Amino acid sequence: LREPSLGPVFGVKGGATGTMKASLHPSDDINLHFTGDIHAVGLAHNSLAALCDNYIYQGNELGISPESITWNRVLDVSDRQLRNIVCGLGGKANGFVRESGFDITAASEIMAILALAKDMNDLKERIANIMIASNKDGGPVFVKDLKCAGAIAMLLKDAIKPNLVQTFEGQPAFVHAGPFANIAHGNSSVIATRMALKLADYVVTEGGFAVDLGAEKFFDIVCRQNPDLKPSAVVIVASLKALKMHGGMAKDKIKTEKSFDALERGMANLVRHVSTVKMYGLPAVVAINRFPDDCAEELEFVREKCVKSLDVRAEISEVAARGGEGGEALAKAAVEAANERSDFRMLYEDSLTLREKIEIIAKKVYHAGNVIISPKAEKSLAGLEKSGFGHLPVNIAKTQLSTTDTANVYGAPEGFAFTVREVRPSCGAGFAVAIAGEMMTLPGLPKQPAALRIDIGSDGTVTGLS
Repeated sequence: LREPSLGPVFGVKGGATGTMKASLHPSDDINLHFTGDIHAVGLAHNSLAALCDNYIYQGNELGISPESITWNRVLDVSDRQLRNIVCGLGGKANGFVRESGFDITAASEIMAILALAKDMNDLKERIANIMIASNKDGGPVFVKDLKCAGAIAMLLKDAIKPNLVQTFEGQPAFVHAGPFANIAHGNSSVIATRMALKLADYVVTEGGFAVDLGAEKFFDIVCRQNPDLKPSAVVIVASLKALKMHGGMAKDKIKTEKSFDALERGMANLVRHVSTVKMYGLPAVVAINRFPDDCAEELEFVREKCVKSLDVRAEISEVAARGGEGGEALAKAAVEAANERSDFRMLYEDSLTLREKIEIIAKKVYHAGNVIISPKAEKSLAGLEKSGFGHLPVNIAKTQLSTTDTANVYGAPEGFAFTVREVRPSCGAGFAVAIAGEMMTLPGLPKQPAALRIDIGSDGTVTGLS
């Protein structure tokens, strides 16, 4: 699993360690500063930003163009006020004036590198290959040109080590690295995955959000960079509330009213994700999460639809209330699927252009009709191709609330226009980031932040995190 970010913990979602008997422990520590990994990533990222600005201030022998710097600073807080800033104000002693901004730490390329690195040498090499700016002739400038990759890697000497925690029932779990799946590539570390594979017969790794985000990026980025990591099966998590929402039911009625019609309509979204998994040549299993107020008839309706109409294994998961016992049927279904013969394949070849890769993902996974690339994004794509990075896979940053590029467009839309407004290099991580729609790389807080219900008592007991 990935490490929780304080942005969502204090923002929309609250704690990220599960609930009741389906939870990780020590949950408060994991949800807060944990082992300091995210802070180490932020420190490494911002140290690189400071070294870059200092290089320009101290003479700029490489001729770095200040307006070309793509390396924002980061923080682990959802703070919309810092998305766009002007820095270096106050005279020459305070640096040089330029426009910049902040991203959330989970969106840092260094976070992605931490998750994708095979070992310390690979980590250092990837950091050296980060593209941070262009020179005045338009050529790329990398961290290795600043000769500081070793110092940045040193700040991650402890963060590179996976964190071993336990479930409510004492089962081992690794929680390591924390790239968001909507902004970044959304999967925990390769090091933790490989370690788990040496210690267990079956390893379950989390892909953030739905198949169109965490799973697609695991297949086309993580597995592409690690050919020995081939998934055996995919478990898609569904719930009655989510299906009703995708079926067009009013949000204020989802929790209180039965609606087989809304579930029937909402199944289109689940069908979309199942078909995407099958497109990658993998068997799918549907886990239907049971909540305390769920209707048994509706749960069974969804399970039967999955088995009879989608031709996939499906089981009702009651792990929150009953622990491992409540997930035995699901576990057996997952093991059966994993032991089936599969034909895992990626979505596109390295030899295609970056634009072609974007179009394939948008049309085959999201089911877009056409792809619109902004002039700014076109220029960035051309620059990456010219610099020899056209072979990279593409990481599309888009809303997690829809299979489109627009939040709150539910169900399984077809034929819509998909817009890419910006493309950023992540050469060290080994992919190009295409930012779609209105996706922000630094979230803002909601009207009622989760922080408002979090408190600590005089004895140090934390409340309101889960």
